[in-house]
Amino acid sequence: MLNIVLVEPEIPNNTGNIGRLCVGTESRLHLIHPFGFVINDKNLKRSGLDYWVHLDVTEYQNVDEWIMNIPDLSRVFLMSSHAEKSYLETEFQDGDWLVFGKESVGLSKDVLDRFENHLTIPMSKLIRSFNIANSVAFVVGEAKRQIGLKG
Repeated sequence: MLNIVLVEPEIPNNTGNIGRLCVGTESRLHLIHPFGFVINDKNLKRSGLDYWVHLDVTEYQNVDEWIMNIPDLSRVFLMSSHAEKSYLETEFQDGDWLVFGKESVGLSKDVLDRFENHLTIPMSKLIRSFNIANSVAFVVGEAKRQIGLKG
């Protein structure tokens, strides 16, 4: 099972969509505070529709609390538009941690500095980044494809 991590998510609709994706791909969702919304926000529920009750979700008060729950730090992959290695050049495994930053600024330098594996999603120079829900879907789709091929 993949672990999808959202560090300080800001937009409830994105988190709801990602929650729905996690249910559909049998992935776990990990949410790190602070959030830009309350977890019972109606937009969050609307985006996640009635799937939210089936979501395997854990909340953490901060990054340090989350890190204490990771059994193998070498299997943590942080998404950054500044990374040089593409997620398409990575060999994913069941149980990997895929980490995404907040919508406005991505992951902080402090969080990036704690882990070695930084990945980017190739994109046109005409945009700064993809929507976070789309980014999660890209990476989860590739990871699930690879894991399925190995099984």
